Amino acid sequence: MRPVAVREIYSSPKPGCPIFATVSSSLRWDIRARANRLPSAIRKSSSDKVLLMRPPAAPQNLKRRILKDALRKNEQRDDAFRRIIRSVPKGKVSTYGKVAAAAGYPLYHRAVAKLLRSATVHGLPWQRIVGAGGEIKLRGEAAAEQRLRLSMEGVKFRGKRVNMEIYEHTLRSWETFD
Repeated sequence: MRPVAVREIYSSPKPGCPIFATVSSSLRWDIRARANRLPSAIRKSSSDKVLLMRPPAAPQNLKRRILKDALRKNEQRDDAFRRIIRSVPKGKVSTYGKVAAAAGYPLYHRAVAKLLRSATVHGLPWQRIVGAGGEIKLRGEAAAEQRLRLSMEGVKFRGKRVNMEIYEHTLRSWETFD
């Protein structure tokens, strides 16, 4: 089926309304043949205009959700990070780099930190993820809160760092998760 050369397009400003396309006269026979194969609701009586139907307009909130999901390129990666973070048990910690490596993204430790900084961490045990060597990378009140939460879970500190020899959780590979 060869493409149809469209000369002009007339469109309604309202979503869900039909679009009319005016084509060159040499293609009228081809358009008529195609129009005869279309259902009668779509056919147009004029031989030089073809009715093209738009899909019905979606509700505004659905459009926003679709656009938001389309803009979210790394959703699969972030889901893998979330799964690994949830697997760290109480009283244990892991590092940003180990979480990224266990999720299958060994060089993405900064992406793990960015995910934990974002507003989508509801329900994640964010306090169990620390920097390399057990250092709390957060600053100010957030660092104090993370230290308090970890000590409430029974994690002991050696100076400003978590004792990783005792409290580091060994993560399973990303391949073992469903």
